[in-house]
Amino acid sequence: MVGKKKKLLLIDDEENMLHMLSAFLGKRGYDVVTALNGAMGLELVHTLVPDLILCDLKMPQMDGLTFLGRIRESHIDTPVIMMSAYATVDTAVEAMKQGAYDFVTKPFQTDEIVCILQKAEEYIRIKKENVQLKSRVQELQGNGTFSAIIGKNLGILKIIDQAKKVAGYDTTVLITGESGTGKELIAKGIHSHSKRSDGPLISVNCGSIPASLLESEFFGYIKGAFTGADKDHTGLFEAAEGGTIFLDEIGELPLELQVKLLRVLQEHEIRPVGAIKPSQVDVRVITATAKDLEKEVVSGNFRQDLFFRLNVMVLELPPLRRRREDIPFLCDFFLSRLNKKMNLEIKTISAEAMTLLMSQDWSGNVRELENSLERAMIFAEGSLIAAENLPQFFGSPKQNRRIDDLLGTSSLKKAQKILEKRMIGRSLETANGNKSRAARMLEISYPTLLAKIKEYGL
Repeated sequence: MVGKKKKLLLIDDEENMLHMLSAFLGKRGYDVVTALNGAMGLELVHTLVPDLILCDLKMPQMDGLTFLGRIRESHIDTPVIMMSAYATVDTAVEAMKQGAYDFVTKPFQTDEIVCILQKAEEYIRIKKENVQLKSRVQELQGNGTFSAIIGKNLGILKIIDQAKKVAGYDTTVLITGESGTGKELIAKGIHSHSKRSDGPLISVNCGSIPASLLESEFFGYIKGAFTGADKDHTGLFEAAEGGTIFLDEIGELPLELQVKLLRVLQEHEIRPVGAIKPSQVDVRVITATAKDLEKEVVSGNFRQDLFFRLNVMVLELPPLRRRREDIPFLCDFFLSRLNKKMNLEIKTISAEAMTLLMSQDWSGNVRELENSLERAMIFAEGSLIAAENLPQFFGSPKQNRRIDDLLGTSSLKKAQKILEKRMIGRSLETANGNKSRAARMLEISYPTLLAKIKEYGL
């Protein structure tokens, strides 16, 4: 281990176990303090302030679950790893519900404990980064620029950097990405970071307006242009004068209107329905789509000349499944926002629930994550979101479905290995074989990942 020694509190009523683990973990660089029961451990927690806690489940005077409950009541969030020679699925689930970081069954290999401790250290590191990120978010919110784009993923940070650079120019921007990835947030950030920030930002979903109304909504109309036009109507482009118009789902725009949009981009002028002469407009155009516009051009659904005009600066947002390391930060951000919206006080998410959140493919991306958290907060008991509060398709434990039914075993140790192998395999697939990135996603060290890959033959 490098740097300052981690303070480890070891609680177990078996003196031989205490001596063995103390000696072994001391050699691995931990500063170990021991206690023979939960009551002694509770006193040491307040005086020692440990970084990590290893605690046995069954002990005299105060058992492990009672000890865990007491420190959580005191708002101490030190990672606690529970140990037991009498483990069952029910006791493991109960420990995780009460806030245990992990659960390990005796007898165990000492290297297994080291791996769990290293993972817990990564968890601590991410929590610290989360605090720093929250400060950054507050700072950004104060500036009003890109304030709602949360993450440390290199891909999303690169997009933000590019968006900031292009914001200072009137260059047309095309934002691509799956639904729910935050395309409108990027557009808002570009506008607020530009010289047009004092002007209006008009957002339009091209797929939500009937095709028959699009032209009059875009460019307006004059009195008498058609039956029912009893007065002049200002179009969206004219309303955005001096500012920015954001055309979301540009791939849904009908071909006949694509021609007129191309003229706006080239000549900076619009012609309201029924008008004889065009009028000049000073508007920056930002577009977005979840479609592959090049394929739409080939299929004849999108004009090639308009595509070339829009394709000046392309910002491609990554889906959430390719930036899983941002999920804990996004969850923290949404918890804060939803608590205010729903008048709740949900403080945290259990380790089991977070594991499930990290393992989803998120076809609806960030928007789906927020919606899932909102649902979970409604069903949460107390201040903690547990695994069972998440949607059923997440695979969380249900009343009528046991964990051993899901994994094909009633052995906690075997179940842990099955889940571990699945998660490592999925992370490697998501990271396109990049082991360093997969290790960060899994919150384990690179050497630990290599050892697991060898162990499971992945």
